[in-house]
Amino acid sequence: MRQTELVARDSRITPQWYLLLLQIKGAPDLSEGATVTELADRLQLAQSSVTELAARVEQAGLVQREPSSEDGRVVYLRLTKTGEGRFAQVFRSLAAERQAFRDAIVALDD
Repeated sequence: MRQTELVARDSRITPQWYLLLLQIKGAPDLSEGATVTELADRLQLAQSSVTELAARVEQAGLVQREPSSEDGRVVYLRLTKTGEGRFAQVFRSLAAERQAFRDAIVALDD
């Protein structure tokens, strides 16, 4: 986690912001969007905490809110162009860390 923290901060985002962006970008349904409720569930945080986190990330211009076309009560968070760029920068910088993690998992099977 320390490497993630350092890389995220170099990209002018906090590690928590990176995790939020990662969960939005990596939505299980491949939509690259998520509701606060979905994010709270995936991040194992209180919905109020995710709401506050999302508001800070939105204020920084990294995500935007998009109303659902199917249900007017539902709002999705999606990465903005700036958010995409910051996320990609951190994600690319962590490639070696992800590979080390994969290698460690494979070694467990041996």
